[in-house]
Amino acid sequence: MLLVSMVIAASCGAERQADPSAETGEDTRIAMAVSALVSLPPEAALAVEAAIRAAPDAFFETLEAAESESAASGDLLVLVDKKRALPDGYEPDDLVSLNGYPLAVTRSDLRLRKAVMGAVLDMSAAAEADGVKLVYASSYRSYEYQDGLFRRYVASHGEAEASRFSARPGTSQHQLGTAVDFDPIDEAFAETKAGAWMAANARRFGFSMSFPRDMEAVTGYIWESWHFRYITKPGAALERDYFGGVQQYLMEFLDAYRRVVGQAAVVD
Repeated sequence: MLLVSMVIAASCGAERQADPSAETGEDTRIAMAVSALVSLPPEAALAVEAAIRAAPDAFFETLEAAESESAASGDLLVLVDKKRALPDGYEPDDLVSLNGYPLAVTRSDLRLRKAVMGAVLDMSAAAEADGVKLVYASSYRSYEYQDGLFRRYVASHGEAEASRFSARPGTSQHQLGTAVDFDPIDEAFAETKAGAWMAANARRFGFSMSFPRDMEAVTGYIWESWHFRYITKPGAALERDYFGGVQQYLMEFLDAYRRVVGQAAVVD
């Protein structure tokens, strides 16, 4: 993290030395965005910074669109991972049963947030038009459900191994009501027509693979080709165009950027 801070400081310092009077609103926005990258690995942070500086107008326009949709629906872009748990008692207030929609499911108790159902239906219809059937196998999970699930995995695999593929209660994306596991819930999904279709098309509908291959050191979890989270269409575009296709980088940035903006507002 120190390396990133030094690079950021040097970069900003070089710009000021080049033209101390050139500070503009856009310069300030870019500086704030860059300062929000400190939690990312150094190489990733530098790559994101370069992408932002190459197209700042497009970046901030897309960022604002993502945040606008997120806010209108009760924060679709909240960060939850191994280090940041959801508030105690968190449960979305707009959960709906998938039984009321023309979707293929493996269980009768699946629910998602109503705010994402338009995207879900559009995605399933597009897949069907391409001759692909998406089968929903897991969706919203309560804190209590996740607690029982994690305990069972610990009993069968040991805590260290269970933590690689199962979230502790309160830290699961499934509790958000915006994450889906497709059938089959194992590595075989990647080899199915549905798996290939989702990998190629999910972002068109605002969905993102949460735990990509070879990213366990970043996400905290093994590759899960079947697990997708809705992050809005502009959010998915941000992930693709600026964050190397890694959802965790985007979510950590958004969380940090909100704090940076909030702090700046207090100072002003």
